[in-house]
Amino acid sequence: MTIVEIESLTKAFADVRNELADVVGVLNLQIENAKRKHLADIKRLVARCADKHGALKAAIESAPGLFDKPRTAVFHGIKVGFRKSSGSVDWEDDEQVAKLVEKHFPEQLDLLVKTSRKPIAKALLQLSVAELKKIGCTAEETGDVVVIKPTDSEVDKIVNALLNDATEEAAEEAA
Repeated sequence: MTIVEIESLTKAFADVRNELADVVGVLNLQIENAKRKHLADIKRLVARCADKHGALKAAIESAPGLFDKPRTAVFHGIKVGFRKSSGSVDWEDDEQVAKLVEKHFPEQLDLLVKTSRKPIAKALLQLSVAELKKIGCTAEETGDVVVIKPTDSEVDKIVNALLNDATEEAAEEAA
């Protein structure tokens, strides 16, 4: 294998990839055009849906007795009625809530506050293979790996995803 042959294979890959990127670009343009074409209808229907939803909610809230047993009913593919709310809890500062739990409910600290310790992968990469073995870690090969990475635009994300899927399928079929 020579560098000229590698360059030739790279050109063949780049040419086909550019064709694929062009098709994906056309597809994305068609999707954007379709969105723009239908956006007014979508906005209008969303507003109508919100109005109808509000009216339905008000009607259900005004007649809770209709939903004693059973608590819900299905009409026209829509489930309506009442269900038990699961409730929610919210806070702004994790550390402050944990401190206050520890202060006011120390006997329940383990139940109400999660304490976690997790190794930092980026920091562990600074250790030698021998040091990693001491702490029960294994290291992947850190030698050279083949790089085939285009340097162009946004379309790359879609193209790369499609290429990854195709190469994974090919590898699975070969196995």
